[in-house]
Amino acid sequence: MIQSLRLPKWVLTGFTSMALVVALLFTPFLHKAEASTSWGQEVTAVAKRYVGTPFKWAGATPTGFDASGYTQYIFYKSAAKLKLPHSSKDQYKLGKSVVKGNLKEGDLVFFNTNGKDISFVGIYLGNNKFIAATSKGVSIQSLTLKYWKDRYVGAKRVLTE
Repeated sequence: MIQSLRLPKWVLTGFTSMALVVALLFTPFLHKAEASTSWGQEVTAVAKRYVGTPFKWAGATPTGFDASGYTQYIFYKSAAKLKLPHSSKDQYKLGKSVVKGNLKEGDLVFFNTNGKDISFVGIYLGNNKFIAATSKGVSIQSLTLKYWKDRYVGAKRVLTE
């Protein structure tokens, strides 16, 4: 027959408390380090939530976006909390110029779609893709498509890492 050992409550409470303290002290060392999310990744994750949102002239809300209203909304609603003007031309005046070969997630990419000046903006996703509010709604586009390649003006980095 097995006999059970009875310990006073204070001993059990002490052992339990000590075990908890040890566990809390050493838990951070037992987990593998996780890669942190960059501002650019955060912005693009938020941007992708709105794929399919309809186009609306001068729109800057999820009921409908135009190109610069979309980038303005995304950058402010993401963890970046960055306030951009509601104009592609004015957004192009911000940040640091980036050559096409050095684009990072979250960079703004600009285009001349009206034949005069900067008139369209999107958010670079990586792998030659960007997301923008086009006349058909928010969608992912490729910088390698002839339409965008012919109208590409430049890119700006407005996020700081």
